[in-house]
Amino acid sequence: MTEEPTVLTPDGIESPEEEKGSASTTSLVVAKDLLPEKLVIIPLHDRPMFPKMMGPIIIDDSTLQQEVMRHVNQNTPLYFGLILTRPKEDGMPHAAKDADDFFRVGVVVRVVQVSPYKPGEPLQVLVQALERFNVVALRKKDTLFVAEVNYWFETIQANTEELKAYSVAIIDCIKELVNMNPLFKEGLSLLIERINLSDPGSLADFAASMTTSSGAEIQKILETGEVRERLESVLILLKNEVEISRLKAKISKRIEEQLSKQQREFFLKQQLQEIKKELGLAKDDTQSEIEKYQKRLEKLVLSDEARERVREEIEKLKLLGSSSPEFNVTRTYLDWLTILPWGVYSKDSYNRTKASRILDRDHFGLEDVKDRILELISVGVIKGDLSGTILLLQGPPGVGKTSIGRSVATSLGREFFRFSLGGMRDEAEIKGHRRTYIGAMPGKFIQAIKTCKTANPVIMLDEVDKIGASFHGDPASALLEVLDPEQNRDFLDHYLDVRFDLSKIFFICTANQLDTIPAPLMDRMEVIQLPGYILEEKVQIARRHLIPKQLKEHGLTAKQVTIPQGIIAAIVDGYAREAGVRGLENCIKKILRKTVSKIIDNPEQNVRIHKEELRDLLGKRYFSEDNAFKKPRIGVVTGLAYTSLGGATLHIEAIPIPTGQPGFKQTGQLGQVMVESSEIAYSYVRSLMQGNHEGAEFFQKNLIHLHVPAGATPKDGPSAGITMACALYSLVAGKAIQGSLAMTGELTLSGLVMPIGGVKEKMIASKRAKVQEVILPKGNQEDFEMLPEHVRSGLTAHFVATFDEVRRICFK
Repeated sequence: MTEEPTVLTPDGIESPEEEKGSASTTSLVVAKDLLPEKLVIIPLHDRPMFPKMMGPIIIDDSTLQQEVMRHVNQNTPLYFGLILTRPKEDGMPHAAKDADDFFRVGVVVRVVQVSPYKPGEPLQVLVQALERFNVVALRKKDTLFVAEVNYWFETIQANTEELKAYSVAIIDCIKELVNMNPLFKEGLSLLIERINLSDPGSLADFAASMTTSSGAEIQKILETGEVRERLESVLILLKNEVEISRLKAKISKRIEEQLSKQQREFFLKQQLQEIKKELGLAKDDTQSEIEKYQKRLEKLVLSDEARERVREEIEKLKLLGSSSPEFNVTRTYLDWLTILPWGVYSKDSYNRTKASRILDRDHFGLEDVKDRILELISVGVIKGDLSGTILLLQGPPGVGKTSIGRSVATSLGREFFRFSLGGMRDEAEIKGHRRTYIGAMPGKFIQAIKTCKTANPVIMLDEVDKIGASFHGDPASALLEVLDPEQNRDFLDHYLDVRFDLSKIFFICTANQLDTIPAPLMDRMEVIQLPGYILEEKVQIARRHLIPKQLKEHGLTAKQVTIPQGIIAAIVDGYAREAGVRGLENCIKKILRKTVSKIIDNPEQNVRIHKEELRDLLGKRYFSEDNAFKKPRIGVVTGLAYTSLGGATLHIEAIPIPTGQPGFKQTGQLGQVMVESSEIAYSYVRSLMQGNHEGAEFFQKNLIHLHVPAGATPKDGPSAGITMACALYSLVAGKAIQGSLAMTGELTLSGLVMPIGGVKEKMIASKRAKVQEVILPKGNQEDFEMLPEHVRSGLTAHFVATFDEVRRICFK
């Protein structure tokens, strides 16, 4: 069974059956009987319309637009239904998709006027609301909604005493709203012409439409049929509206008072300024700024170029008005030019004894750095001037590279400034931004000089090995001019655009490794390596510096907590074997935090840390004794490695796998260089066994597996060549090497042992691992002999030039 189509007629929407059944006789009908029982529904999204009111609506549907224009051309009346759509959960209106999106009560409207029709554009229609209706059935036909409706024909009711009281209360509220908000006055004058205010129902509708309440609240008024109940609901809305208007008026009054006070103060200040000008007691902004700059220049020794530039900018400033955008740019530029310490130098200290005492007080060890500073002071004593110097302190984290910078500045009597280059990707951070950019400013070095207020500070450049590069430029290349003694006396910052002398600055750079620093930059710096600390040095650092510092930070005293020297050594050995002392400092913090709770209960108690308490205080030991590797075993050899975190020991293992055919494989995350070193070791040892029948047969029938623990740690470098060759030779010879022996050296295919780097770091690692004998290349003998006595003591060094010498030492 198909649904009967509906069509628009002068009386609304009718079905074809109704047209066929219409009577031909003429009869008188009441006006209300002319309203159609079926209406095309136009959704309202903001707020509903009330009967007896007039307003515009927008029609977007093209089919409905054409039907409206057809009726306009035929000069026949046209009716629609207006129903408010239900808001979404967030309270925002939305397009109706089905019948559930509409409220159930709306108004029927008659088209009064239509704007000129333009295809493809919305059609604006002026309509007059006639009566309320409730929806009996609502369905969607194509893009339109059609509803069967039941009208509420409202009659004018007699005014009872109660209704009169409600009406008077509503009118009083409206009057109050009109007095507080002039916008209500315009709406009131428009609606009074069309509505009979003596009708309580119309008055309620009119009053509800004046409020700023939400669409859903006004819809409730529309759905209320009983007049007294409708008046009561409207009165509540009006009372809320009055309260909102009062609050708004209060806020507006307070803001106006503040603005009035500010304006009054502004005008009084302007008048006072003009009076002072007339009396000669004050100057304008430009003149006062110029006098400020000239006063600064009296204390400075500018270069000819800088003095000329300042003069030009001051002349420009005189011609610019204070309201000009160029005025602020020029003023900021002059601020920077005149605030820099041109020719201002701090007085250097040439007291070597005082400098040595300061350096020893703040740091234990670091003799190379201390000697270099004392040498610099010695030159200053003879020359009478300390020229700029560029040092690069290279070493693992936590060895004191950064902290020594302030001690150097104090010992020289200079200002100190530090900033990190790690992750820097924009060369403008070094050389400044050009003044054409908004928010332009000088680079870090000019900012540092401004902060220090002297032209010869100590500037520390941290993490120079982690400087980056991007499409903004290469900061490492920009540093070349800064760190070149021949160029930095005429350093040109892009913002200043005037040359500034940086040659008196003492630059101290820090880095964890040298590989990532560009060679031209490395060439400009004097490298001092800080390899790390052995156990004895760490104990002294903890006793002299770390423990007193942490006691102070935790609010404790030496009388309350005692950590004996033996306990510090146990902490270093079991929990903090890294090259630096950060891990040791963290362990001390942890011990003090857990000790505080005991002291709270008894403030006079002296807590002494014992060795058996370390497990409870610090947990399980991080570093074991490596007893498994100390016991001599065939195919296991201890090597020495150098990493960015300092020296380390590694144990190389080799085993044969009987396969009936030769083979060789390596495991342990070895880098390309280390893989090649292992292949050289395998080839050399196998060639060495060509004259030995048993050895040659061993290689012919076994696959050799070489492994370097720990497997999760990447490893690379050539210095494990002799170590891997010894592991393979031990396997073939069936002899073990003593566990207290470690070695390092690069092996060639002809059996020569080549020199390696990081000798000091590797020897410190040997001391930490309690190694007694080390094998080093002959080319590193001088490196070993130049090590401090406390590093060399307890180590027996063997220097070898060929692998045959290694065999004689290892396999006596």
